[in-house]
Amino acid sequence: MDKRRILSIDGGGIKGVFPASFLAHLEDNIDGHAGEYFDLIAGTSTGGIIALGLGMGLSARDLLQFYEANGPILFTQNRVKRLFLAFKHWAWSKYDNKTLRAALEAVFDDKRIADSQTRLMIPSLNLETGEVHVYKTRHAGRFGMDYKERVVDVALATSAAPTYFPTHHSAQGLPLVDGGMWANNPTGFAVVEGISVLGWPAESLHILSIGCTESPVSTGLLQRLPLGNGFWAKKIVDIFMAGQSSSSMGTAILLSGRDQNRLVRVSPCVQTGRFSLDGSRDIQTLKGLGHSEARKAWPKVREMFFREKAEPFEPIPLDE
Repeated sequence: MDKRRILSIDGGGIKGVFPASFLAHLEDNIDGHAGEYFDLIAGTSTGGIIALGLGMGLSARDLLQFYEANGPILFTQNRVKRLFLAFKHWAWSKYDNKTLRAALEAVFDDKRIADSQTRLMIPSLNLETGEVHVYKTRHAGRFGMDYKERVVDVALATSAAPTYFPTHHSAQGLPLVDGGMWANNPTGFAVVEGISVLGWPAESLHILSIGCTESPVSTGLLQRLPLGNGFWAKKIVDIFMAGQSSSSMGTAILLSGRDQNRLVRVSPCVQTGRFSLDGSRDIQTLKGLGHSEARKAWPKVREMFFREKAEPFEPIPLDE
């Protein structure tokens, strides 16, 4: 039976340096780019940007350099601006997306989803209807529209994290926000796609799921108290993100045949609050962490994912 390899990359803002670094250091030991070894790549938010880059033929090393060059520009302000934004952030998004758009356009120019060299799944959320909105390559006959979308617009849609970046309005007028609202860890949804849409046998799937680091979620001794908005407002996002990730991994394990030897999850546990979505000062630390985890994972992931390149992706003709 042919092996089908899936790569899934979580959302996490500037913490995307970690998966980019992890893959970049794996690339030092393989022939070609990391994206060439996978049959399907799913990525949300910052993971969506990485997935799009790999699909467009960029190396993980190129993407790591993208974060190193642009991260400080995207997320760093001087002291006066920080004080102003502390107030502004209550009413408006913390950052505008003009700088991010410019950085993405410098890399992707006018490329379209149709230019992808592998199958892609990039989650977003439609605020108008509350429905999930997943950008996909034309890897099934019914996916006959997304291939026209500009990569820059898809990247802005999947990474429009509420409170950090403004809602992205598509060329069609759809108000779209970060795919992390429902699929920050898209592993389970990628497995569903592989089995139900692409028709791949569950036992053929080999899945590499990369997070952006994780931290224990705990309310400590306060969990015994009937706490209200003042406490939960800052905790609830972390909690539903942890729950979604756990559910996604559980879905992937169950649907792929309960064989955990075919699923590798790389997302090191760090101290709570150690890294933030916009903590550009931690870029070099995250880069080093990616290298460290790549060293540990290499013997296993080499055998599972990097012995040979995936078959070339051929989009389904529009008339099928």
